[in-house]
Amino acid sequence: MRVAIADDEQELLGQFSSVVTRAGHEIETFRNGSDLLNALKRETYDVILLDWNMPGKTGIEVLEWASDNLTPMPPFILITSRHEEGDIVRGLEAGAVDYIIKPESDEVIRARINAAGRRTTDSSPARFANFGVYELDRTEMSIKKGDERIKLTGKEFELADLFFSNLDRPMSRGYIFSRVWGGHVDLETRTIDVHISGLQIELCAQP
Repeated sequence: MRVAIADDEQELLGQFSSVVTRAGHEIETFRNGSDLLNALKRETYDVILLDWNMPGKTGIEVLEWASDNLTPMPPFILITSRHEEGDIVRGLEAGAVDYIIKPESDEVIRARINAAGRRTTDSSPARFANFGVYELDRTEMSIKKGDERIKLTGKEFELADLFFSNLDRPMSRGYIFSRVWGGHVDLETRTIDVHISGLQIELCAQP
């Protein structure tokens, strides 16, 4: 998964970052709400951990912006020392899917991140998936259109699976690199264009 973490407390930012990386996920960190909001305008994340009180934009302000501007809205976990019932209700009504009250153990943080991530990713997808006239075989890494089997490279299949599985979800270039190339965003920008072009030719060439 690709996880964004926003917290202005360095110690807590380090704790959350360590939990996410040990769980095998990619992270991007922010020290204020304004920088996170700007990133959300151009990037895609599977889970976002968001501190309530931050400089620039507060967690609630970021949530309200995301609710109005991101469709579908990614899962946000609100991080805060506030524990009153009214505060929890306010955070959830603003758009958060979960709530972590500081301090919290690494095990609970990891479990909550993984639970939120299941809303946008499927860690154990079925072997076969049908999308209109296309059938994906994830074991054989192949696609059929009717009776015709479409020949794809490994990366082309991964791209096709990613695109078909996220038809209702916009994805940034950085997110696509992260999911298909393992976060090696230093690859040439043209790499993804070449693979997408090849994928389009193969899919559209079939009757």
